[in-house]
Amino acid sequence: MKATEQLYELGQSLWLDNITRDLLTSGTLQRYIDELSVTGLTSNPSIFDHTITHSKAYDDEIVRQAGAGKAGEALFFELAIQDLTKAADMFAPINKRTAGVDGWVSLEVSPLLAHDTAKTVADARSLHAKAARSNLFIKIPGTLEGLPAIEEAIFSGIPVNVTLLFSRDDYVCAADAYMRGLERRVAAGLDPDVRSVASIFVSRWDKATLDKLPADLRDRLGIAVSQQSYKAYRDLLESDRWQRLEGHGARPQRLLFASTSTKDPQASDVLYEGALAAPNTINTMPEETLLAFGEHGGAIDRAMPRHGGDAEAVLVAITRAGVDVAALARQLQNEGAKGFVDSWKDLLGAIERKSKALT
Repeated sequence: MKATEQLYELGQSLWLDNITRDLLTSGTLQRYIDELSVTGLTSNPSIFDHTITHSKAYDDEIVRQAGAGKAGEALFFELAIQDLTKAADMFAPINKRTAGVDGWVSLEVSPLLAHDTAKTVADARSLHAKAARSNLFIKIPGTLEGLPAIEEAIFSGIPVNVTLLFSRDDYVCAADAYMRGLERRVAAGLDPDVRSVASIFVSRWDKATLDKLPADLRDRLGIAVSQQSYKAYRDLLESDRWQRLEGHGARPQRLLFASTSTKDPQASDVLYEGALAAPNTINTMPEETLLAFGEHGGAIDRAMPRHGGDAEAVLVAITRAGVDVAALARQLQNEGAKGFVDSWKDLLGAIERKSKALT
């Protein structure tokens, strides 16, 4: 049994962190679904930037959309929604079979709105309506300004992938925003079955501390934070607050492990996959990591401990080694938000250059 199938049998969903038009039209994505247990997909501006810049797959559609007067963000969202609605349709049987638990794709609001609550909510509503797919998440960053946008989007009935979470506290805040949205729906007499995932970024912790920690603590911070967040996730699902919502028909916001490719050149290329094996969660993998894990992932001999394993001891040791974990979490979220903005600007620049060159 392949390692990917072992994770699936354990109860963890495997989502692909990639989308290209070629992936959809060549049969590759369908093969990953059939052979590597892939049950969902995420996207981000960097992925689209790379494929639009280095592929001709979008050229004809760019010419057509530019001829219709589309440019910049409007043109990009036309391309992205075309791809993601096609992917959503491919995952629709999985979504139906799992009663909406799995089989999702994600589309991100403009990162330029990361600190603008009102415009984020407006964009989320508009994009979800335009895509018109029930198994499509709108990605909203879990920044300070993003949290009320998440609550409002959930209250509006829009499924949300909360992104840019880096710590247990980030996760708890995202879960609180989700539940506030659901509680408002219950109070208003609306159906609280609005789905969400909360995405914890893993490998960026270890990339940021590669040169700051001794060998015995290297590449352990991302896993420790993930274990700590998983414990908080399980604790929340057992809380009175959540069980009241569940009694009204709400479904859990699932914990998702993102950024799970290895950044340390001296470490295994599947460093995180076995360590993050946790039932009723999601691991979203870049294509290279997915293929490597399917090929030589090895046996999954145990699940992530429900109570966080040695996470607290590892975090104490890392703190003693001189890393301020709380401060680093804020730094990573700020850098992540800035990186998304930079990628977004690069993407729009690539579209503009392509449009001019082709027309």
